[in-house]
Amino acid sequence: MVERARRAGLAALALTDHDTIAGVPEAIGAGRRHGVRVISGCEFSVRVAWGEMHLLGYFVPPGNAEVDDFLRRACEHRLDRARLIVEHLQAWGVDIRTEDVMREAGNAAVGRPHVARALVRLGKVRDVHAAFDEFLGMGRRAYVEKVLPGMREVADLVHRVGGLVSAAHLRDRISRATLTMLKADGLDAVEVRHPSHSPELAINAEAIARTLDLLPTGGSDWHGDQAAEAQCPLGGEAVPLAWLQALETRRPAPGPAARAGK
Repeated sequence: MVERARRAGLAALALTDHDTIAGVPEAIGAGRRHGVRVISGCEFSVRVAWGEMHLLGYFVPPGNAEVDDFLRRACEHRLDRARLIVEHLQAWGVDIRTEDVMREAGNAAVGRPHVARALVRLGKVRDVHAAFDEFLGMGRRAYVEKVLPGMREVADLVHRVGGLVSAAHLRDRISRATLTMLKADGLDAVEVRHPSHSPELAINAEAIARTLDLLPTGGSDWHGDQAAEAQCPLGGEAVPLAWLQALETRRPAPGPAARAGK
């Protein structure tokens, strides 16, 4: 990923895997070799008024005990959910095992995309989109709700360790009322540039964010070449370096435990 970023001419990238920062130390080392700054991040799923929202945590330090414990519990919930999804699929006569899903996940935090890829590999569906349409999408036959923390809980955690949080790819949910509500729960920024956001939506989102003193963020949301979620190449969204600098300026000081590496 870092090598791709260098070839794309990026000065920096944020590694924000779902519910894990395990890849960050290696990525930071690669960044030093290739002249690309790597921002340590994580993408959290949180509970909000309308259901689930993805929250990007920036400057989340690797090796922090409190963060590690939170992410460990999140991954346990993910594994429990994956097992329940497999049970639902089996109840519908689909020959699949949890081991098939974990083979797709590898060291990543397991999620529905891994179940979908296992279904494709096993020849049960045509492609990942079909897996979600038939089994895994919300309300479909094998769908299982997530166990989600509240937004305030995650925002407070990230702030305690010296990080900031940004609402990811809100699309048509972006409004002054929504962002005001999220800011009251600790939101620092909003992702305005994203492959699913039209230029008009991005301009409007940035304008609303600035009126509320929320910082703008953006990114390609690149999930890898093989992923159905990949909507544009790494570096495909133009994100000004000044946005990163503004985030750095607003970072809170970490609490005593975080500074001590506890």
